[in-house]
Amino acid sequence: MRILRIGTRGSMLAKWQAESVRKKLFVATGVEAEIVIIKTSGDKMQHAPLTQIGGKGIFIKELEDALLEETIDLAVHSVKDVPTDIPSRFMFPAVCRRDDVRDCLVGSTLANLRYGARVGTSSLRRQAQLRHLRPDLDLRDLRGNVDTRLRKVESGEYEAVMVAKAGLDRLGLSKRISEVLSPEVCMPAVGQGAIGVECRLKDAEAGDLLAPLDDAETRTAIIAERALLGALQGGCQVPLGAWARVERGELLLDACVCSVDGSQYVKQRATAPPDQAAQLGEHMARLLVEAGAQSILEEVSRQRG
Repeated sequence: MRILRIGTRGSMLAKWQAESVRKKLFVATGVEAEIVIIKTSGDKMQHAPLTQIGGKGIFIKELEDALLEETIDLAVHSVKDVPTDIPSRFMFPAVCRRDDVRDCLVGSTLANLRYGARVGTSSLRRQAQLRHLRPDLDLRDLRGNVDTRLRKVESGEYEAVMVAKAGLDRLGLSKRISEVLSPEVCMPAVGQGAIGVECRLKDAEAGDLLAPLDDAETRTAIIAERALLGALQGGCQVPLGAWARVERGELLLDACVCSVDGSQYVKQRATAPPDQAAQLGEHMARLLVEAGAQSILEEVSRQRG
């Protein structure tokens, strides 16, 4: 029987995610898989801000190259790292059931941070929303894996860092969380908390094996969020937050766009039947633009250009 090769980044979190897919695959199909570590551009340039090195695809390019070279059969990604334009030679047969979508603070709660406190996060979305809530904070770019970020708090270099709660939960570090921020306070990133598994389009066998790992409700939510991101033509470094979920049979989508300095903030909500997820995302993009998001996005583009 074929032994599948699962490609992943080398961080503790990435390896945990790959291992979880390996276990789910074995339980669902009885198929064995081995994990192959691949270093990506995003891992090699850990000290440069994401806004400088270009957010789109820097955490997945080498994994996709390995798929094409057939040195791996599957690639496991955090969905929030996957660009909206997926090359035609690939497919995502599985989007695993989503974990907690929320952001969290380690080191201090938002209310307890002193005036001018230094807070670390590499995400433009998190920085913008934090500035909207607390314009006094000294927000700094912070790259690196989860361990690195937590050590920056322990050493006193940062009074708090902001990370995805799902990552800490997966690594058994939930006790380190000082405050979980609800989506009403800080809207999560598109795809946050979800794991996607990619394979070659022509590899029908791998696609069929992965099918039992797919969670229909999570996929529906991800389709809506990514359609919104695609319609706004944004990579991961756009100050856009979005959260789609199915509630009482309806697909509900909340989204916001926030200027980098936090002064402008546009938020909208819309619903649709779950089978119209892509249309809901596109509709939300129009709502945000009509509410003033276009000028915010253009300003962000100018600042980056």
